[in-house]
Amino acid sequence: MVAVGIGNFMEWFDFAIYGYFAAIIGAQFFPSGDPTAEMLSALAVFAVGFISRPVGALILGPIGDKFGRRTVLIITVLGMGVVTALIGLVPAYATIGVAAPIIIVTLRLIQGMMVGGEWTSAATYIGESAPTKHRALYASLITATAGLAFLVGTFFAVVLTGAMSADALAAWGWRIPFIASLIMAIVAVYIRRRLDDTPVYEELERKRANGEIEATSWKVRGKAFVMTLAFSGIFGVSLYYLVTYMNNYMSGPIGMPRFDALLTTGVVMVIYVAFNPLVGMAADRWGRRPVNRAGIIGLIIWSLPAFALVSTGNVWSAIVGLIPFALFVACTAVTANVLLVEVFPASIRSTGSAIGYNVAYALLAGPGPLIAAGLVASTGILVSPAFYVIGVAVAALAVLWPLLPETRGADISRG
Repeated sequence: MVAVGIGNFMEWFDFAIYGYFAAIIGAQFFPSGDPTAEMLSALAVFAVGFISRPVGALILGPIGDKFGRRTVLIITVLGMGVVTALIGLVPAYATIGVAAPIIIVTLRLIQGMMVGGEWTSAATYIGESAPTKHRALYASLITATAGLAFLVGTFFAVVLTGAMSADALAAWGWRIPFIASLIMAIVAVYIRRRLDDTPVYEELERKRANGEIEATSWKVRGKAFVMTLAFSGIFGVSLYYLVTYMNNYMSGPIGMPRFDALLTTGVVMVIYVAFNPLVGMAADRWGRRPVNRAGIIGLIIWSLPAFALVSTGNVWSAIVGLIPFALFVACTAVTANVLLVEVFPASIRSTGSAIGYNVAYALLAGPGPLIAAGLVASTGILVSPAFYVIGVAVAALAVLWPLLPETRGADISRG
């Protein structure tokens, strides 16, 4: 749990700091003189990192099925650390011209490939190693450490914003957490190298050697893929609204001071992290379906009120609006994470879950912050980003209500 948790933390810390410094990165690498255009450019590059995720899944997923889950966990954490440190070292547009945004986009593509293998490999490793009765609680480690990474990213952003002048922060201060991620990567690789592979994978190797692998029909694979698109899509969209877009939304269109926006995000993220193990225990006790449905329906009902409260620009109103939103995100997050393990047979789990999850993120979650910013810019309606969350949630519910079986206690060694 420590080995998987620290690596997963590092992966998502890297993504978080990009989101939190999107406005500065936009001005540094995509200067136009228009803050809205610069923000949209930076968020577009944020989305680019998701486009390459399915490519990473296609490469790293089969490696996990053939050579073990541990192998992928080492590759992803090392790759992510190196790439993120390089982002922190790229000179600005003012120094090297058009080469700067080209390099940033290229590094974001590689970064996306690494994350494309990390999340599902971590979920698979934890799920295949956990006691059956507590599988969702163990799965909440992945979502909680991701939330913790965004929280620490917020802390870094708050400290740097409060301790440095705006000019110093824009010139070099934002680079500090990017470069520091390399240290975390080295620690994570050292710990992960000491892991054994999962009992399920070792049993899979025995079956493979004896020719006992059970065939999986395309109908089963297709159904699992469609369900994964649905539960991963709404999880990803709602998560990135909460942890990436919301901070920029409050400090941009809403006009809150950046420090207040970061503080609000930080308070909500503390509560979100605490929600994850509670949701995991609920899913182990009452099942995946009721908890997942509660999260999706909650997002449909509460997204508009949440954005209305945030749009007041008052810190306490924003916190009140975002706490229920965070609970519903946690419900979709934890159940999605454990379902990645439970809906796919063991022999194709690493590949199938990685492709389904990352296609959903590339199509729906990655562009989410950009779509949200575009909605506000084009309509002038401050609560308009809620419409995208609601639309994705309605589509996910329409897919999962008839298709998703109850998988609590399922035998995940089959196949």
